[in-house]
Amino acid sequence: MRRTPIILAAVAAGLLTACGGGESAAPEKAGQASIRLGFSQVGEESAWRLANTTSIEHAATNAGVQLDLRVADGKQENQTAAIRQFINDKVDVIAFSPVVESGWDELLQEAKDAGIPVIVTDRMVDTTDTSLFVTMLGSDFTAEGRKAGEWLVEHYRDYNGTVRIVEIEGTTGSAPANQRRSGFAEAIEADPDLQVIASRDGNFTREGGEQVMAGFLKEHPKIDVVFAHNDDEGLGAIEAIEADGKRPGVDLKIITVDASRDGLTALAEGRLNYVIECNPLLGPQLMELVGKVRTGQSIPRRVVVDETAFDREAAKAVLPNRQY
Repeated sequence: MRRTPIILAAVAAGLLTACGGGESAAPEKAGQASIRLGFSQVGEESAWRLANTTSIEHAATNAGVQLDLRVADGKQENQTAAIRQFINDKVDVIAFSPVVESGWDELLQEAKDAGIPVIVTDRMVDTTDTSLFVTMLGSDFTAEGRKAGEWLVEHYRDYNGTVRIVEIEGTTGSAPANQRRSGFAEAIEADPDLQVIASRDGNFTREGGEQVMAGFLKEHPKIDVVFAHNDDEGLGAIEAIEADGKRPGVDLKIITVDASRDGLTALAEGRLNYVIECNPLLGPQLMELVGKVRTGQSIPRRVVVDETAFDREAAKAVLPNRQY
């Protein structure tokens, strides 16, 4: 686990208001003391994650929040140690993006017993006691998977015959992997000719996507569609497909989730076919929620980020101003 502390002046630009995409500051309330926020990040496994971390760092700076950022390198035990240290340090608010969904009840109970509110970001935790955290800020991963499946159903609406799909999943046990898989399956169930013939964990990395796709190509002589749970996996799949002498986006249709600059560039080039957005720029919304929690204001139990999806022409239109 690596620690990246950022200690900032108590009097700063103030808490932010945005909907996942902006980084502008709002004036701080007079007399408001600086807030100490402990944030545990999953890791640095993708362009999405790096953009997410940068957004949180910049938003904390603008809001005058004292941020103790700790990177778990994809290990739940590192994240557990970081959160326990936040509790021992008596920070004002804890926020974290969980490596996996399960196994958090005992630790979150420790935070609750210490009187420290917890905000879950990006990925949900699996618990029956929702009093253990005050709110969840992030995307609707099930809807993202559903959008991918709905595009596929529409694209093959007039096609006669079986469509063979391989799925490169995200990290096993993580909320985005579980929910994107579920939403995708729900959507393609409408067409029995759309069949997932293989599914494997690519760990949300480009290297993982390339390795998994190379294995699929060896195991299955005919593949029509690739659904990758994030852009990095999809970009890795492109490398494997090209190495196999096939044309990504033409011989195999590829759908991904994230809409990073690299992903949208591949889409604009025609090497991806459809990309669903998962907005990483949560920093301003997180700082707004942190401020409201610290001052006892009412907040929603679930805050969903506004997101869209892109075809080739839409990707070309947004690329010049893409922030990540």
